[in-house]
Amino acid sequence: MPPLGRDSLAADPMTQFGEWFERAVDEVPLADAMSLATVDTGGAPDARMVLLKGFDADGFRFFTNYGSAKGEQLEANPQAALIVYWRELDRQVRARGEVERLAAADSDAYFATRAQDSQLGAWASPQSQPLESRDELDEMIREAEARFEGSEVPRPPHWGGYLLRPQTVEFWQGQVGRLHDRFRYSREDGGWRIERLGP
Repeated sequence: MPPLGRDSLAADPMTQFGEWFERAVDEVPLADAMSLATVDTGGAPDARMVLLKGFDADGFRFFTNYGSAKGEQLEANPQAALIVYWRELDRQVRARGEVERLAAADSDAYFATRAQDSQLGAWASPQSQPLESRDELDEMIREAEARFEGSEVPRPPHWGGYLLRPQTVEFWQGQVGRLHDRFRYSREDGGWRIERLGP
């Protein structure tokens, strides 16, 4: 990749992310996969892969079961970090900030776009909770299928979306000799400060 210069960056990190994401969608399998890191009540970090399900000037959106490990951790400490890595482009984006639940209407709207098997899975799965066997999960799915047979599947009250409002966003582009280009946007005074970081 050619060097990444300050003059090529947008003034707002979400605008810059949109430009990179548009290219990634064309060239990278599963371009919306991201690692989401949270902290448990004991202060231990936790991370998992989730899907980015939207972004705009406010931040990054994702959806999950509120009772999952990440949901409980965000309830106790609504701070998180995420990273998107596009190996084919030798690029990554890191963000950190506060997390809040999306409005119910936003979660309803997204849930309605999911495939029915995913909708049923949101009702059936006790996410992050122990199961005796796969058979137990399969039975939960059958019960959900019977419950909603012949009707639309509504959003479960225990499932919905989150918004990560970034305080910092870093854009990383790989370079020869591991002398990578890194730029960090930091929120300040209603705008963004942009700094080049050492590789």
